[in-house]
Formats: sequence, structure tokens, C-alpha cells
Amino acid sequence: MDPIAVTLSLANVQTTMLASVRVAGFLVIAPPFANKAVPGAVKVALAMAIGAAVAPGLAQQVPDTTGGFIGSVLMQAFIGLALGFGVYLVFAAVSSAGAVIDQFGGFQMAAAYDPLSQSNGAPMMRLYQMLAVALLFASDGYQVVLRGLVSTFTALPLDMGLSTSTLAEQLTSGLSAMVVAALQIAGPLVVVLFLTDVGLGLLTKVAPALNAFAMGFPLKILVTLVFVGFAVLALPSVLSGLADDSVVFMGHVVGAGR
Repeated sequence: MDPIAVTLSLANVQTTMLASVRVAGFLVIAPPFANKAVPGAVKVALAMAIGAAVAPGLAQQVPDTTGGFIGSVLMQAFIGLALGFGVYLVFAAVSSAGAVIDQFGGFQMAAAYDPLSQSNGAPMMRLYQMLAVALLFASDGYQVVLRGLVSTFTALPLDMGLSTSTLAEQLTSGLSAMVVAALQIAGPLVVVLFLTDVGLGLLTKVAPALNAFAMGFPLKILVTLVFVGFAVLALPSVLSGLADDSVVFMGHVVGAGR
């Protein structure tokens, strides 16, 4: 029996490879795929699968020289990394909100290195990071992010480059939006902790013998834990909005960066 022969055109293979490189660069940085809990083999397989799925709808790429092909690979890797970093900035609002809560709630002294996120953070920051990853997978928010990535192949084909000026502008606005979103997420609890400090100060003024500030540390921890339990209930809707914002960010970068 003759073996089955499968013939693939060079143009199809190169187009699939270039699309896979953009997706792989995105998955390396963008949450929730950047988390170390997602094995590298899974990221590679997902990148190749998405690249093979979108390649038939793309214009075939046949660089004239080896140097031209390597340049195209580097460009697609840069585009994927840039888009992934922008999405990372959007979702960094959640972990930043946890860091703000740690700072005002007295948990900052318990900071430790997290090997999954490869960052040094206190308990609330790590809790918010883990909840964000879990909820993105549980609520199919990761599918929204991937659909946004796939749509970039239409707005920015493989034969076009990315405008660095537009990218810098969008990343700057994304950083500002991240800070605002982090304050909005952590703001209510920060206000409660501030009022707790004010109450302790008034109690010390009225009854100095009670030494209210001696019990301020455990009291603020208790208040933080109680109100974080209520704040977590609103996290799914927050992540849904951030997923939509990440898609909008990618659309702005590739739409205006051609």
C-alpha cells in the first residue's frame, strides 16, 4: 500500500507560521494566558491552532528572500507582544486595586513572591490576580479576548506594519485608564478604611486611656476582610467590562496603526 502523500504549498505554510507567531507573542503576555499555570505547550498548540484557522482567510505571504521572511516573523512577533502588553495593562487594574487595598489595609508587610504571576505582591493583590484568572476562564471572558485578537488580522493584515506612534499613544491612554479603573475598584474600600482611621483618631481624642490605635491594626484587617468579601461579588461584571475594553484597545491600535 502506497503511503498517503500530503502536499502543502509554501505560501500556505508561511502564512500559517506568520499568523501563529502573532498569536504566540500575544499569548506570552496577555492575561489570562500569560499565567504560569497555563503550560507553555498549551500556548504553542493554541497559537498554531488559531494560526491555522485564520490563515485560509488571509492573503498568502511569499517573501522573496530569507531575510524578508525573518523580518516578517519579527514584525508579527512585535505586533503580538504589543497587543498582549496593551491587554495586560487593561487587566492590571484588578491587581493594582488589590495592591491599593493592601497598602491601606495593613497587608503590605505580608508581601511575598508569587511564582505564577512572577510578581512580588501582598495577599489582596495575589487574591485579586488569581480571581481574575479564574473568572476569565469560568466566564468565557478569554474567548472575548481571543475574538478581539483574531479580528486584528482583518484590520491589520500580515503584510502591514504597526505604527509605533499610534501604539505609544494607545499605551499611554491605557496606562491612565488602568490607574483610574484601579482606583474605581478599590475606592469604596479605601474610603471605608479611611473612615476607620478617622473613627480611631476621634476615639483616641475622646478617651486617650483606651489607646485605640493599639487595636487599629487588627480592626483594619477585619474591616478589609469583611468588605473584600462584598467587593469580590462585583468582580465578574468588572472583568466583563475590562474584556470589552481590551478588544476596543486592540481595535484602536490596529485600526489607526496601518
